[in-house]
Amino acid sequence: MSGLRSASERSIETLGLWAAIMAFVLSAGVAIPVFGLGSAPIAGGGSVGQYAAIASAVTAVVVFVCGRLVVDDALRAGRVGVLDVVDLAAFAFAHAVIALLGWTLVATILELGFIDAVVYPLPVLLLAGAATSLTAYAVFLSATHLDLQLLAIVLATFLAFGIIASTLTASDPHWWQDNLSALGMTDDLSARTFNLTLIVGGILVTTLARYATHQLPTPHPHGVVRVRTCLVIVGIFLGLVGVFPVDQFFGIHTGVASGMVVAFGVLVIALRRWVPRMPSTFLLLGYLFLAVIVTLAVLFAIGYYTLTAVELVAGLLVFTWIILFIRNADALRRDAENGSPVRD
Repeated sequence: MSGLRSASERSIETLGLWAAIMAFVLSAGVAIPVFGLGSAPIAGGGSVGQYAAIASAVTAVVVFVCGRLVVDDALRAGRVGVLDVVDLAAFAFAHAVIALLGWTLVATILELGFIDAVVYPLPVLLLAGAATSLTAYAVFLSATHLDLQLLAIVLATFLAFGIIASTLTASDPHWWQDNLSALGMTDDLSARTFNLTLIVGGILVTTLARYATHQLPTPHPHGVVRVRTCLVIVGIFLGLVGVFPVDQFFGIHTGVASGMVVAFGVLVIALRRWVPRMPSTFLLLGYLFLAVIVTLAVLFAIGYYTLTAVELVAGLLVFTWIILFIRNADALRRDAENGSPVRD
């Protein structure tokens, strides 16, 4: 995001189309030896849906990096630091996971609509190529038009897909009777997906905290630093929740999870003082979210709600607020740059 756009919109669209064409040809070509010109199921092991999801995930990583090279002069010239590399890897991985889980979900839904149906050889090649081609085009446009507004959507989609995939593939169908962290306690694919989602999500939040607070207009001398610090703490603690599963590191897991909520509460309460030009509607929404979280915690303490319900609602509210903050901070910065009124 630090580089300058060095290509016109028309050339970017052309490159996006070429990326889609190449992805179609390569994916369909590789599908020939994989399926042996035979029929395949819609979803599940050895299916066209599984192949399309994996091929799209690999394509997303390659195309995202190529897209950033097109528009980022600093990246193309090799003038990048460690944080830039981490940011690039995290965003590329997020796009890959969205593609992987997205196409898997589509295939699963289609299989429910076409029970016992199989895909014939030629449609197998066409569908595999089409899914990968569409992914390549969408990811290339995302990579070449990356801004805070789009990154907020990527973060929301990534977290939603990762958590939903973990719940659907959990080996224990009654995991929800314990708590949300129970999804990361086993050694199966579901637990790895859950923990990896939290780790990468934490990196994304930390990265977005730097970008969202860059040149954030505020008269408070330390407002930007304090807002950024709270958001970075939330991101780091979110990643640590995934690093330390609750069944193996109960104390650390509980501590960082609680610390994340505390940092969020401090940020919501102090934001009016740190960034007084933030829209008052957004500030009031933050107070409402915090009040709901506190109310749910009290209801859990008296035994009315389960811990899973409290964690799900609290997590949804916290990250909804963060995504809205990113968008409002970006709008505030744009208004300040354009000389527009900064009051709500």
